[in-house]
Amino acid sequence: MLILQNLSYQHENKSMLFQNISFTINNQDKIALVGNNGIGKSTLLKIITGKLQSYSGQIIQNSVPYFVPQLFGQFNDLTIAEALAVKDKIKSLKEILEGIVTEENLQLLDDDWTIEDRCGEALSYWQLQDLDLDKKMETLSGGQKTKVFLAGIMIHEPNLVLLDEPSNHLDFAGRKLLYDFIQSTSSSLLIVSHDRKLLNLLNKTFEMSKNGIAVYGGNYDFYHDQKEIENHALEQDVQSKEKALRKAKEKERETIELQNKLDSRGKKKQEKSGVARIMMNTLRNKAENSSSKLKDVHAEKISGISEDLRQLRSSLPAIDQMKFGFSTISFPKGKMIFRAEELNFSYKNQLLWKENLNFEILSGNRLNIKGINGSGKTTLIKIILGELKSKTGSITSLAKNAIYIDQDYSLLHNNKNIYDQAQSFNDCGLEEHDVKMRLNRFLFSQNDWDKPCSALSGGERMRLMLCCLTISSESPETIILDEPTNNLDLQNIEILTAALNEYQGTLIVISHDESFLEQIDIKESILL
Repeated sequence: MLILQNLSYQHENKSMLFQNISFTINNQDKIALVGNNGIGKSTLLKIITGKLQSYSGQIIQNSVPYFVPQLFGQFNDLTIAEALAVKDKIKSLKEILEGIVTEENLQLLDDDWTIEDRCGEALSYWQLQDLDLDKKMETLSGGQKTKVFLAGIMIHEPNLVLLDEPSNHLDFAGRKLLYDFIQSTSSSLLIVSHDRKLLNLLNKTFEMSKNGIAVYGGNYDFYHDQKEIENHALEQDVQSKEKALRKAKEKERETIELQNKLDSRGKKKQEKSGVARIMMNTLRNKAENSSSKLKDVHAEKISGISEDLRQLRSSLPAIDQMKFGFSTISFPKGKMIFRAEELNFSYKNQLLWKENLNFEILSGNRLNIKGINGSGKTTLIKIILGELKSKTGSITSLAKNAIYIDQDYSLLHNNKNIYDQAQSFNDCGLEEHDVKMRLNRFLFSQNDWDKPCSALSGGERMRLMLCCLTISSESPETIILDEPTNNLDLQNIEILTAALNEYQGTLIVISHDESFLEQIDIKESILL
């Protein structure tokens, strides 16, 4: 069991990242932890594991949790055995079996006589049977590093496992193993992920915000349905408040007009009746004070309604605040864009693909380049774009305007600020206010325009990239995306999905996210 009570975390600059986080994880709970990028999900996991210290609150737990991190750079100098914290046990086991039965070896082994067998079984389950425990972590791919730490769950058999984006680097086969493990394990799980297929295997959803945790008693689909109901109610509140604001402004105008008429009529009567000038001034001052009070009353009411409306609008999901506006130029359907004939590539004189590739991509096609890690998906993209030369065969390209967007959105220049980056795509002479209007559509307010691109999160980089594409005079005829959802939270995946569903050109995607591929209507594949 794990209990968090009023947990808060403060940055070094004294700003509060989150506060009042409270929840309980019971035995065999399988929980999704969701929330926008930057809200502190990974930080919370590190606090639970003791890697970071909270600002306030307390954690009550009856065992040490096992942590599968999102990033592995800090382990590069370690061997697999060291990263899994089994090196000393295995060394002691081997020495004992060789007759070196010391008190130290017995203490280190702690009666764990099956440790070496469990390591072998665990690595084999995760398809790492060819890896030696003495192999350095820095020699492994991202997917292999993830699997090493997933193997650690089977080795250490913890009661509670914390996983931070565990499917990020896994191919389809690796994800299938992960999904099967999640369904079969008896350990309690707390998982941060944007993989909706994975999230639907869990039985509770915790939504994290700056002010606490909202608990939903179901998987991601259940949570999503409940959020839609909540957001619909929020939209109704926004519309109601907008109506109230219009009525308040109209009432203010009518009241002031009526007061002005009454004041004017009274003044004329006073002039006709010969009221003394000093008395006229007194009456005029009273009328002005009365009008001023009326204005203050209405201004206060309007200000209150406006503030309520601002807060309601700020609570709307980002996707409901955005407008994409891709160029409406229609692309001719069925036109040949790319054709590969007997295509292959070689590394050190060894062909990359067992069979030469033959395929044709037509205008308007939506397809996925599919294959296990290391099968050459990104290499194929570079050949298609003319950045690499094939060893055999040929690639024919008739694409007039193809754009390649990798998972880091590297088309953005880190040395530029947001506004200058947007202007660099302004090839049709949009006025400055039009460019800024487009930035506002993609949730970049005036306070953001001077922010350097290097400081943007994955979701912000994606939104700025989409904004740039809508600023350009002509939408690209072909968009090629390489693992576009890897660094995005669920909200930003929805934004990207909505934008791609509005796009009418040819779409080529490398992704292992089956839910994402389904939602952007990918129906064809090139299998490597």
